[in-house]
Amino acid sequence: MSRQPTRDSAHDYALALGDDALVMAQRMGEWIASAPQIEEDIALGNLALDQLGQARTLLSYAGSLSEPLRTEDDLAYLRDAADFRNVLLVERPWGPGRPDFGVAMARLLVLSTYQWLLYDDLRSSTDATLAAIAAKAVKEVDYHRDHAKLWVLRLGDGTEESHLRMQAAVDAEWPYVEELFDGSFVHPALLDEGVAVDPTSLRAAVLDRLASVLAEATLELPDVTPAASGGRRGEHTDHLTELLADMQGLARTHQGATW
Repeated sequence: MSRQPTRDSAHDYALALGDDALVMAQRMGEWIASAPQIEEDIALGNLALDQLGQARTLLSYAGSLSEPLRTEDDLAYLRDAADFRNVLLVERPWGPGRPDFGVAMARLLVLSTYQWLLYDDLRSSTDATLAAIAAKAVKEVDYHRDHAKLWVLRLGDGTEESHLRMQAAVDAEWPYVEELFDGSFVHPALLDEGVAVDPTSLRAAVLDRLASVLAEATLELPDVTPAASGGRRGEHTDHLTELLADMQGLARTHQGATW
């Protein structure tokens, strides 16, 4: 493999980070009018908008590196599931039946802890655009992390029922944590040139911070086998296909329309 960074390698990196944010935004938006409190409807809607904003800037940058050039809308609406590079963690529904708020908070805690450390390091990127995106995003996901932590503590160290359900939620999400640290999608030259952050370098810090929150919430650190991964290679669950059908339906039906 060439050690020389290319537009394609930078494009692939920005695309993967943008897809994580875009799919998480779509999932988080499902909680609007479904959260346990009206204030939480508003809060989760705002968190979804933060993720959407991050997705827009990252996908816009990825599109500017494409040949031919592509817009953020092209990348969001006109790709099939196999062309997406998000981790499997973010594409799954909030439970096998009714949406589970505990699952939402467990997933938000995991993703925001990862993104917070990722963007904190990415602020020093030699790529000025990525550094600027990270400088804004790190402040947003720090709030996401705090929001999720408060709920995990409240539910984990609450009633017997809330404790059991929060533990079950953490257990359900944990098999998908390891894929966050898969660095195979990052071209080595991007690391050599200080453009990208190696996800494997974040593993210890992310897991330490998650373990600390779980301990404070009187929850057990799950001992589970990592789930099959492949999202970074475009190998997704059927859940992403269903999610994209909802997200892309209007844009695909009226391609080129503006409003």
